[in-house]
Amino acid sequence: MQYSELNITHHQEPLQTEILIAQLGELEFDSFVENPNQLLAYVLTENLNEEDVHLLLKSSPNMDNFSIKKVEEQNWNAVWESSYEPVRFDDFCNIRAPFHEPVLDVKFDLIIEPKMSFGTAHHETTSLMIEWLKTEPVKGKRVLDMGCGTGILAILAKKLGAEFVEAIDNDEWAFENTKENILRNETSEIVVELGDAENLNGKHFDLVIANINRNILIRDIPMYVQTMPQNAVILLSGFYKSDLEAVEKACVSNGLKYVSHLEKNHWVAAKFIKS
Repeated sequence: MQYSELNITHHQEPLQTEILIAQLGELEFDSFVENPNQLLAYVLTENLNEEDVHLLLKSSPNMDNFSIKKVEEQNWNAVWESSYEPVRFDDFCNIRAPFHEPVLDVKFDLIIEPKMSFGTAHHETTSLMIEWLKTEPVKGKRVLDMGCGTGILAILAKKLGAEFVEAIDNDEWAFENTKENILRNETSEIVVELGDAENLNGKHFDLVIANINRNILIRDIPMYVQTMPQNAVILLSGFYKSDLEAVEKACVSNGLKYVSHLEKNHWVAAKFIKS
């Protein structure tokens, strides 16, 4: 697949950059690399609308300049390997690339090669979801990882003893990447599908994990709820604290009860239960 790289130099505050990343996500950008005063954003070339990108960046504060170029698939490894560092969650789990040394003093040492896919645990939303999985009962449950990215959350759920795990993403790169990562982590029982919420008809899950973005979550919550029996749990992330009220309203109107949420750098991961 052909990707395009948007290279932005700026002097923004961290929150401004996070908002910009969310806005670029609405324009189909699905991978980001943050450096001091620089943001690299990646999008499938066929999904790139340069006019919309120009309009967004011209209206964004503290922009210096930006450029867009096509990037070959094989060039991505050099981009992320140069800056990719393992992410550790106390003695619970460590998430590393294949070229990092194994870590022995954690419960789960997970190997993730992200390529263009979202979900390396560096981003706040993935990190928050992992914090939820540290405490959420998973053993013996049927789990859905919706918008799976690299498959990291699906893999962790299976390692935690889930009876059945299904991972779905509408991006072909993420679909292929997840299949590769489940093999690396010896969790080949995970079912991986290319698609979206339309794939959920007739399926049932005790725990739904959806780390996407506010608009897609609100649109698809009714389809998630249809898969959930009474007392099933759903964990939602990919949005800001300022969006929590809108997400909660959509959940409540579909028979879900708000339990609590975690927050990190203005990002939120919220827990709801079907009551």
